[in-house]
Amino acid sequence: MAAPNLKDLEKRMQGALEALKHEFAGLRTGRSHVSLLDTVMVESYGASMPILQVATVSAPEPRSLSVQVWDKGNVKAVEKGIRNAGLGLNPVVDGAVVRVPIPELTEERRAELAKVAASFSENAKIAIRNVRRHGMDDAKAAEKDGDLSEDERKKSEDRIQKLTDSYVVKVDEMLTEKQQEIMQV
Repeated sequence: MAAPNLKDLEKRMQGALEALKHEFAGLRTGRSHVSLLDTVMVESYGASMPILQVATVSAPEPRSLSVQVWDKGNVKAVEKGIRNAGLGLNPVVDGAVVRVPIPELTEERRAELAKVAASFSENAKIAIRNVRRHGMDDAKAAEKDGDLSEDERKKSEDRIQKLTDSYVVKVDEMLTEKQQEIMQV
């Protein structure tokens, strides 16, 4: 077993940051935006899939979204997926279209969105820590196999920890920025 590849670990940690950016994009403030529903998963055809694989999302008005479901059999599943996505939205079924009014952002709703953002960032930190754990395990295995000395393993673990810390700081910065955006009146 060779020493852990820092470039690979960094790439995987960067992937967690990209996923967080994508999730944050779904936390829109004020106006409606089609990416608001990007994180919504729908139970359809015996599988869980992103809403964009079963419907088209549009923003016909600044305060609402329209979800055109391709298969009428999935309308209830789409409605349920939006309702259960933790976005605080209450969809209304209108034939094969699901209308999603965007509620006015009250102080309470802003606080709720800030908590959702914190939850997303915690998930990103967990993903980053999992990458760190894999890297640490690889370093220990490499030492056990004789590919690394104890000093090299410790240096490798230090580099992995520094990389992890830098990505956790980036997640915290992204969260602070998103929470400020959400709380602006």
